[in-house]
Amino acid sequence: MTALTYRDAKPADLPFIASLGDSDEVAAARDPAREGIAEEQRKALAAITADPNHRLLVVERGGKPVGSFQLSFIPGVSRQGAWRGQIESVRVASAMRGKGVGEEMMRWAIDRCAEKGCGVVQLTSDRQRDAAHRFYERLGFKPTHTGFKMKLL
Repeated sequence: MTALTYRDAKPADLPFIASLGDSDEVAAARDPAREGIAEEQRKALAAITADPNHRLLVVERGGKPVGSFQLSFIPGVSRQGAWRGQIESVRVASAMRGKGVGEEMMRWAIDRCAEKGCGVVQLTSDRQRDAAHRFYERLGFKPTHTGFKMKLL
């Protein structure tokens, strides 16, 4: 497999990143595509880019985008002041699923967390995603907590 490369997302990448969610049945149902949100997405990307503890990454293979995820580093006082690595919005282009791209992406993200000195790497996954849960468990993640969310918008 051609090596994957990782780079910080740019505004021009937002349509690609949005399309990854559109091709995902669970994500599309939870966060349906809407017109007129490009400005909100650009503002969100600007906030991510401005904070050194957050990265929205585009993953490429052979110069073509094949996936994306957000990686955040969260300081905390629990766990003796350990940082946490938070991986979110992991998406792989539908044509590239099942080819090891997701695993390589996750291992790269975990390595960045280790370099940062994180004591924990965490993520959330929709309860409907049984295959994703098996994938994360195969990588060493454990379902140790129950997550709660409150939708405000």
